[in-house]
Amino acid sequence: MNETSFLEMIREHQKIIHKVCHLYRDSIHDREDLFQEIVYQLWKSAGTFRGEAKASTWIYRISLNTAIASFRRKQPALEYTPLIPDSADELRDADDTQREHQLFVLLKQLDESERAIVALYFEDMSYKQIAEVTGLTENHVGVKLNRIKNKLKNLQKKAQYGTE
Repeated sequence: MNETSFLEMIREHQKIIHKVCHLYRDSIHDREDLFQEIVYQLWKSAGTFRGEAKASTWIYRISLNTAIASFRRKQPALEYTPLIPDSADELRDADDTQREHQLFVLLKQLDESERAIVALYFEDMSYKQIAEVTGLTENHVGVKLNRIKNKLKNLQKKAQYGTE
């Protein structure tokens, strides 16, 4: 794969990389660093991409593996920045941002493999596609997703009621 086609593929699929970065890093600086590391790993692995799977599947696999490996090296600290809106529009945006922030706080309490499955699920990937990326069977993907959903519900209840 030449440099031009590689850069075009990155441009076309950069949302995938950004989502993975957001799942595994809290600060903008750390997300930018992880983004660069993922692109570097993709470039190093470009010669191994045979086109047997979709480019997005290959990018997800490399991105998740890089994020998980770097996450183990560097455990992020959760950050919280309160929002103080000035108008009704900002209040709605702040509510959406708050909900998104709360979701990511919950997701960061999952282990790396659970986070990877959820990220793929949020991309509206089928169980078969998730299985291709993760190396699990379709049936196991379904079982894991049900367990993850229950775990997230329990984590949300604990956060809501302040129980341990």
